[in-house]
Amino acid sequence: MAELPKGEDIRIEDIVRQYLDGQYDLICVLGPTASGKTAYAVGLAGKIKEMADCGLIPEGTRAEIISGDSRQVYRGMDIGTGKDIDEYGDVPYHLIDIAEAGSKYNIYEYQRDFEKVWTEIRMRGNIPVLCGGSGLYIEAATMGYSLPDVPANPELRAELEQEDTPTLIRKLASLKPLHNSTDYDTRKRLIRALEIAVYEAGHPAGRTACLPKTTYFIGTLVSREERNARIDRRLDARLEEGMVDEVRGLMDSGIRAEDLIYYGLEYKFVTLYLTGVLGYGEMRELLAIAIHQFAKRQMTWFRGMERRGVKIHWVKV
Repeated sequence: MAELPKGEDIRIEDIVRQYLDGQYDLICVLGPTASGKTAYAVGLAGKIKEMADCGLIPEGTRAEIISGDSRQVYRGMDIGTGKDIDEYGDVPYHLIDIAEAGSKYNIYEYQRDFEKVWTEIRMRGNIPVLCGGSGLYIEAATMGYSLPDVPANPELRAELEQEDTPTLIRKLASLKPLHNSTDYDTRKRLIRALEIAVYEAGHPAGRTACLPKTTYFIGTLVSREERNARIDRRLDARLEEGMVDEVRGLMDSGIRAEDLIYYGLEYKFVTLYLTGVLGYGEMRELLAIAIHQFAKRQMTWFRGMERRGVKIHWVKV
């Protein structure tokens, strides 16, 4: 089992001053699910407001949080994605509830929308704080690669549909590193991932003129045992809060079961329960295991970012 990174003592005051001096143009708070990253980002925003109110930085300077979560973009998917809007208080937030549930918001759209919001926050003289656990979205926002809007390729899709799933996974692995199994947890996702990988092989990504160039990364760190315990407690709380009813309501609104399964985790397993594939107890058990595995993959992604040269300052929360 891989060793967890070492925690650091960091001073928010120093980071904010370095941002205002131009050493950074974005602060990013990242971490696996249930690691406390939203609470940390909101606390960071509170510290920035306090510094401004005390005259330590320009008057009126505020932090604005940009979500880096691939599922919180969808309206009506609240309990399952853990939006916890009340946690933000009076801190402005962005890229939450911007797409219809049932649609397929993609990484290209996220990069475009992130760049617009990030630019507007800086123009207001405020400090953008990216907060999330979707490694692919975080890298799209901070690595500076210009992502193509990959068009559908019906001929390629028809060809890929003839192959079995293990063959498709091997083909995808030959075209790109498989950092995250969400690329292939359904055949629809797998075929779309292959479609994108094939397109990108013939259209190498360039560098975008915008997007952040120097990001200060803060990682929220908890032990595996504590993280899994938090996941289990949170899952039971969400089930009690009405997560099953939320998914049932989405289905009643006309969203197809296969589209909800596409979103994975809570929406996949609760949909399988509601369609009779799983019993309630089996759903809860398999979902907890899947979230534990997902959190592990998130940490693997972030450690991979470090191996590729990204400095993440891990803090114990």
